Amino acid sequence: MPSPQADVTIVIVNWNTRQLLLDCLAALPAATEGIKAETWVVDNGSVDSSVAAVQEAFPEVQIIANSDNRGFATANNQAIRASDGRHVLLLNSDTIAQPASITRLVHFLDAHPDVGIVGSRLLNADGSLQRSWALFPNLLTELVGKKLRLRWRYPTINGTIAYSTDWIDGAVLMIRRGILGQVGLMDERYFMYTEEVDWCYRTRQAGWKVCYLTASEVIHFGGQSSKRSATRMKAELYLSKLRFFGKHYGDLARTTLGVGLQTIFLGKATLGGIILLATAAKHPTGHAFTRDGALLLMAVQRHTWRRPVAEEIR
Repeated sequence: MPSPQADVTIVIVNWNTRQLLLDCLAALPAATEGIKAETWVVDNGSVDSSVAAVQEAFPEVQIIANSDNRGFATANNQAIRASDGRHVLLLNSDTIAQPASITRLVHFLDAHPDVGIVGSRLLNADGSLQRSWALFPNLLTELVGKKLRLRWRYPTINGTIAYSTDWIDGAVLMIRRGILGQVGLMDERYFMYTEEVDWCYRTRQAGWKVCYLTASEVIHFGGQSSKRSATRMKAELYLSKLRFFGKHYGDLARTTLGVGLQTIFLGKATLGGIILLATAAKHPTGHAFTRDGALLLMAVQRHTWRRPVAEEIR
């Protein structure tokens, strides 16, 4: 007799965060109390024995071990395709889900049929609020580097405090599996960053609500994998932003953003050079500004003037 369908499939993508991953997994039984959950770890070619550690400590966890780093969207999609939980939760390895936090997300989706995606209230390690919601980006917000953190009270059926917004952080994001046939899986052309914004955008365009539930709390340490390759990750961030603009706002918007970013990075590299000249090439800020500004400038230049992004995406 087949086992009953899980209420939620939890997908954790890992890249060299062994101890954080083990701590994350250890918190899941209390976070999923009262519901049936299945957990999948997709490892993107870690070299820190993450896979072996999970197999030993959590033999019930399903593991997909990739030989290389395939990116966040591709790795999540691997587990989504292989699983069948009624809902899917993307959970970062650098999180500690608090007791009943995932259970509350499942119950919220079950009680509110117009909601396609819901996320938790994220907390920093010291317990302070980590704002994990925002409006969709526009040219002004991207060029000044400031998100519009707006949200509206969502009318829940039981008085639970929840908010409707444009998008929520992919560190803790639960989507109703039943809408995937309508909105699709994550766009695998995003290697890292902005893929959750894209997913929320398509969900909103299809008529579903995206919500933020305050009763579900998760500690998020943040950026533990990306710190290992900071400059490359910055480049991936900006390339993902350009891809989003081209896909959803058109090639003129993408090109305008690209030109604006190139101007910013050229200025940063120039400022770094001035600092180096003034300090006889001894100031570390000068080296950092020159290196990062030049590398990001080159990356954005290549992506801005290539063939339209819209032609690359189904």
